[in-house]
Amino acid sequence: MIVILKQNPNKNQVEHLKTWLESKNIKIHESVGDSHVILGLVGDTSQLDKDLISALDIVEDVKRVQEPYKKANRKFHDEDTVIKVGNTQIGGGTLTVIAGPCSIEGEEQMISVAKSVKEAGATILRGGAFKPRTSPYSFQGLGSEGIELLKLAKKETGLPIITEIMEISQLPLFDEVDIIQVGTRNMQNFNLLRELGRQNKPVMLKRGMSATYEEWLMSAEYVMASGNENIILCERGVRTFETYTRNTLDLAAIPVLKKLSHFPVIIDPSHATGKSSLVSPLAMAAVAGGADGVMIEVHNNPERAWCDGPQSLNPEAFGKMNKKLIALHEFMKTLDD
Repeated sequence: MIVILKQNPNKNQVEHLKTWLESKNIKIHESVGDSHVILGLVGDTSQLDKDLISALDIVEDVKRVQEPYKKANRKFHDEDTVIKVGNTQIGGGTLTVIAGPCSIEGEEQMISVAKSVKEAGATILRGGAFKPRTSPYSFQGLGSEGIELLKLAKKETGLPIITEIMEISQLPLFDEVDIIQVGTRNMQNFNLLRELGRQNKPVMLKRGMSATYEEWLMSAEYVMASGNENIILCERGVRTFETYTRNTLDLAAIPVLKKLSHFPVIIDPSHATGKSSLVSPLAMAAVAGGADGVMIEVHNNPERAWCDGPQSLNPEAFGKMNKKLIALHEFMKTLDD
């Protein structure tokens, strides 16, 4: 249930309403917008009389919410969530370009790629330290050494950094990581999600390869239920019957998630396609479709990459693509004016 308060409501009456709701074991999620305050009520709201609450002088409207995700619901939080990271932000009309190698291979490679993507206009640096691989014989990442190299690249470039976590025990290694990424295989690792909800840093939640929108948002709800509301949703392609591409990129996720939730939406065309030639066209489509940003894999020598070379752009190709993305983003803003 959500309770929409009138403009400039009496503060004493608002506190009285909150106290009464809490006495009914109802948790209150308060969202303050430019014109209204919305109280999202979580718990057994079947015991509450909608008409009784609607009759209060401070209340403009009361609505029951059918979706199982509450805090992640747009109805509970009318304003878009904007994530502040270092000197940049994700959401709020900003085009976020996250770029870097799929896997961190060494200091020279990481620093080289970091400098090249920054020069080309990337706003956040990515790099895989822990690599969840289908085969136990594939390269699994450099682990803690990789995170140290990513931190070194951050120091060299000033870019905020993002990397993927695999399990709760790795959390101490992420103290200086700006955004924690949850990969497709861990989207429903509920113990991990609860623990990330207790952290005071943004979480990028990638869609499970066979997950529905509701399942995805329920995973975000797990993080929010533990107190962390700084969530970014990343569409990285889903599994379908098509075999030409690695996955099938669901661009419909952009308007759907914008309607259902208030989180920023990032598109990852690299993992979605598995083919470098398809990355730029789909990144452009994502920006045109209203995405808040893209995540692109960049390697200084894709042919010799230890992981996912076929889907990685070289720095020159990334630079050309990013110029197009920036120009397209600026053009799309003129259409909204």
